[in-house]
This record gives sequence, structure tokens and C-alpha cells, in this order.
Amino acid sequence: MNKELLADPSLATAVAAIVRRAGDLILSIYETDFAVRGKADASPVTEADERAEALIVPALQALAPEVPIVAEEAVAAGSVPEIGAWFWLVDPLDGTKEFVSRNGEFTVNVALIHEGRPVLGAVLAPVPGRLFVGVEGQGAWVEQGGTRRAIRCRAVPAEGLTVVASRSHGDAAALEAFLAGRRVAQLTNAGSSLKLCLVAAGEADLYPRLGRTMEWDIAAGHGVLAAAGGSVKTLAGAPLRYGKPGFENPYFAASGAA
Repeated sequence: MNKELLADPSLATAVAAIVRRAGDLILSIYETDFAVRGKADASPVTEADERAEALIVPALQALAPEVPIVAEEAVAAGSVPEIGAWFWLVDPLDGTKEFVSRNGEFTVNVALIHEGRPVLGAVLAPVPGRLFVGVEGQGAWVEQGGTRRAIRCRAVPAEGLTVVASRSHGDAAALEAFLAGRRVAQLTNAGSSLKLCLVAAGEADLYPRLGRTMEWDIAAGHGVLAAAGGSVKTLAGAPLRYGKPGFENPYFAASGAA
């Protein structure tokens, strides 16, 4: 992988096609009476997670054979590749709890990491058919209903912040403490990496995550947000980086334009 390939618009097009194929597969399972199992960390997993990953991984390998792939279900099974300056992060079904509860707020996530930064991110919400893509140096966009439009983080409105919080992993007391002293106009909940994309699209301003996440949970959404002019920082104010030992994130806040 090199920066010239990243600059080629066909790379984002190819990744978008892969996540769309995974989304179609997931929807075909979503319509059935699927089984839910527990993983070693007690998180749920379904046939949709496993089959979507089995589709995405070889497709990315064909696209860039030299780039290692860190994929959630493979890591859960003990398969952790050696990573270098470039690697993919894959969450084939982010928001499995949303998938199981059938509220539609689950996503397919693919991110390309270069030197700790997400330089390409693709996030598909299969139920509404909403695809977010961001590429460093090319900007971010959303595709839905056969149309594509550019997206950009907004300046915080005079009436205050629109804050998005986790639907399934919220800590109300911690969130209240974090927001103390800030002018908040609206607080809403959303599932999966959609929260990062809502900030990228100028539909929200701040997403504080005061709970456990793994790198594959947020890297694709972070890539979209960064390409749209936003940032993800630790609570100490440092840029969130990828390729950390164990792939676990510290608490963070994702925000739009200053």
C-alpha cells in the first residue's frame, strides 16, 4: 500500500462496494430467525457477524494483498496479525445488540489505518441504506437512495451542542459530569458507529464515549469524521491513535468543527 493508491478514487469505490455486499448479506440474515451466541467476553455474536467478516476479509486481501487485516471475529478467535504502517480494521457488524433487537441501528465498518491514523473509512447502515465514506485529502460524503452528497462538520449552533450518546452502553452519570458547564441544546441516543457519522454530517456536534470500545468499533467512523473536518481525542486532549496493544481504546470525545 502507498499514498498514491490511497489518492486513487477507485480505492474508496472498491471499499464501498465491499461493505455494500456485506450489508446485503447481513440483511438477508436479519430477515430470518437467527441464533445469538455469547463470545468469551460475553458480547453477542450471530451468523451475520461471521459471514459478513468472511466476505469482507478476502475481498480486502484481493484489493491490497500486502496490507494486514485486523478483524473483530478473527481476533476473538485468537487470530491477530502483525501490523505495520498500513493495516485494515474491520468490524463486520457493529452494533450486534441493535441487530438482535432489530432497531436498525447497526453498521458495517471498514477502515484503512496509516501510521496510527484512519485515512479511509466506510460505514454502511444497511437498514436505511445509508453509506458514509471519508478519505484523507478527498473529503467525506454520504450516499443514500442513489444520490451522493458531500458532508462536513458544522460550527456549533448558538443554541448549543447536539450531543449523541450510546444507546446500549451508556453511563448517564458519567455523561452528565462530562457535559457539566457546556451549553447543550439536545441529547440523543444512537447505536454503533453512526454517532461519529452524525457528527461528520453536521447532524450532531459531540459524541463523548465514556466506556469501553475497541479500535474496530470506531476507526471507520473516525475516518469519515476526520475527512469531514472533525476529530477524535482522548479525554486528556491527545489525538486518538490506532494499532495500540490489545486494540482497546481509552475514553474519548469525538467533535466537529470548533
